[in-house]
Amino acid sequence: MALRPQRTFRRRQVESSDSDSDGAKEQSAEKPAEPGRPSAGGRTEGAERPRGARSARGRGRVWASSRRSPGAASRGDGTAVTTETRCVRSHGTGVTECRTADLSTDEEEGTHPLTESKGDQSPSSDSPCSLEEKEVSPIVKIPDAAFIQAARRKRELARTPGDYISLAVNHPRSTSDSKRSDEEDPDSDPDDHEKRILFAPRPQTLRQRMAEEASIRNEESSEESQEDENQDIWEQQQMRKAVKITEGQNIDLSLSSKSQTLKKFDTSISFPPVNLEIIKKQLNNRLTLLQDSHRAHQREYEKCVQDIKSSKTAIQNLESASDQALNYKFYKGMKIYVENIIDCLNEKIISIVELESSIYTLLLKRSEALLKRRQEELKCESSYLQQLSCKDETLANGSLALDGKDQQILEEIEARRMQRRQARALSGNCDHQEGMSSDDELSPAEMTDFHKHQGDILQDCKKVFEDVHDDFCNVQNILLKFQQWREKFPDSYYEAFVGFCLPKLLSPLIRVQLLDWNPLKMDSMGLDRMPWFTAITEFMESSTEDREKEDGSDKKILSAVINKTVVPRLTDFVEIIWDPLSTSQTRSLTMHCRMVFEQLASENEDLLKSIVARMKKSIEDDVFIPLYPKSSEDGKMSPRSKFQERQFWGALKLFRNILLWNGLLPDDTLQDLGLGKLLNRYLIIALTNAIRGPDAVKKCSQIAACLPERWFENSAMRTSIPQLENFIQFLLQSARKLSKNEFRNEVNEIVLILVKVKALNQAESLIEEHHLEPLAAQVTGV
Repeated sequence: MALRPQRTFRRRQVESSDSDSDGAKEQSAEKPAEPGRPSAGGRTEGAERPRGARSARGRGRVWASSRRSPGAASRGDGTAVTTETRCVRSHGTGVTECRTADLSTDEEEGTHPLTESKGDQSPSSDSPCSLEEKEVSPIVKIPDAAFIQAARRKRELARTPGDYISLAVNHPRSTSDSKRSDEEDPDSDPDDHEKRILFAPRPQTLRQRMAEEASIRNEESSEESQEDENQDIWEQQQMRKAVKITEGQNIDLSLSSKSQTLKKFDTSISFPPVNLEIIKKQLNNRLTLLQDSHRAHQREYEKCVQDIKSSKTAIQNLESASDQALNYKFYKGMKIYVENIIDCLNEKIISIVELESSIYTLLLKRSEALLKRRQEELKCESSYLQQLSCKDETLANGSLALDGKDQQILEEIEARRMQRRQARALSGNCDHQEGMSSDDELSPAEMTDFHKHQGDILQDCKKVFEDVHDDFCNVQNILLKFQQWREKFPDSYYEAFVGFCLPKLLSPLIRVQLLDWNPLKMDSMGLDRMPWFTAITEFMESSTEDREKEDGSDKKILSAVINKTVVPRLTDFVEIIWDPLSTSQTRSLTMHCRMVFEQLASENEDLLKSIVARMKKSIEDDVFIPLYPKSSEDGKMSPRSKFQERQFWGALKLFRNILLWNGLLPDDTLQDLGLGKLLNRYLIIALTNAIRGPDAVKKCSQIAACLPERWFENSAMRTSIPQLENFIQFLLQSARKLSKNEFRNEVNEIVLILVKVKALNQAESLIEEHHLEPLAAQVTGV
């Protein structure tokens, strides 16, 4: 592979000094020339050059250009002929010499014929040499590779002295010194110490600077153009080499083919004898190969035909099953729909939680205020009655010394009681006992403030989904979307376990609807009448797949929704808002809980634990029945007796409210709370301390009426449950005492109470003891 030539070609400038040792290296133009020395490139000037031209000024300039003349022809041996023209101008005389040299390939050997042509020694600028200087182009056209190699060797030789700095430094001399030396001895050279060292370049005129800049630009442009041209020449040479190789191969092939053609018609060449067996064998082999190729092509053809048939069948199937595109569109729409719902609910859940917290805070504040007021009133009234028992603390006029705050509390208590009595009188409820009321009334200012805050929260609740389309916030519309999926593609619907995902998806929407739902109010809407409850029920009933499956996922949607949304809300109400002493709250709460437990597959343990814990706390904190000495009692109308009666009936109301949970709480838990902790610990002790009379029998009758009948449904029972043993003994003692005072009706009432609680043995003994034969039939019938 031929080496690619360097792209750096420079125009060669030759100074007029004959003392230059190397033509490629640029020397100063002001050094005097030495006669008889060879010029650059091994070329010598003729001996007939006049000496006076050098001695006039000693300095001159040489323009050298090497180019091929248009009429130059190649030599017979293939070498190119190049004409080199040199123009030497002497600054002193103004004489310009032009020499033309014929450069051929012999330049490599250092010999070149030189032809000099001397012009007129005239300082005129219109001399032929001056015109030649302006018209000569700096671009050198290289005709062949030989000339390129020669130029390359010259450049290498020119770079060789660049590795060291020569000590022969020539310094320019001034004009006066040069004239004096020329006059004295033109042939003598000045010594080194006589030479003047110039530390700055000689100032140039404007014309000289412009000429220098123009020459520099011409050099740069010539170098670039020469590099591009050399690159093109090198590429053409490489292409010619490749073409020559190819032509040589083609020539060889053509020669071989011609020789074969000649051999065919060459009768002198003898061919081997023809054997039919060999020809037959070759033909059979050729036939076998053709048959194999044919069979391969046949198999490929059959495969292509089969592929065409299968493609046509697939096209027909796709055309006939055009529902696939619709199915894909449906699934894509459902995917986008579910993603949009999830994004919407994720954005709205923060507002929903804040609203729930606000409504719970408002209700908790009200509940805590009522509980605190009740405890303060109980403490104030108890201390007031305690002072009544101390005669020394009374004043002369019989009134007690109370501070202003306690007096105000007592007045507020009495005012609320008076309002309740008037309300019962207007409603005709005369059997109501003092202490059975909840005493949860608020002042008009407190009620107004409560309703205002509640209204603001509910107004914010309506704004939660006001910017959402009904398809994304309406439970019924959402279930219709999934119902379409279940009807069109039931397999994919049940494989996606949609029934297990719907409760979580619907939970935020249902929680928003439950913000206005208070399970402690008797007028609150039942869960079965809510829109979301109805929509879920209809969605479950429309499922045909789940009717065949007992454990269908859609059948559990309602119970899962209730367990995820309703049960936590009920638990929060029980723990922080519910007042077990309030009969209305307890009845409403038990009603909603019964409905919830009927829908749930199993009872919720967390909710039941919260109910039991709240009732225990109420028994410990709210039940207080004072016991006063019988000697200090002044009658039923005394303040102490009224206070004791109110506290007894309040405890009895709590006893009744606890037993309202019959069927919801386990019997053991309910009997422990109602009978063990409340009846035997508070109510029986208060009855034992009271006067045995018709009032005591009435209280016992109220206690028996609160007991659930389910506890005594066993007909084989002859004795009551163990927790009622103290209550039965109190009844027997009261009956014996009343029989002495001839309270026969009260004794009969006691017998009936014993029969109701299945204390049949005690009832029979009491009938025999007091000869109550009319009641024997009732005992026998039970």
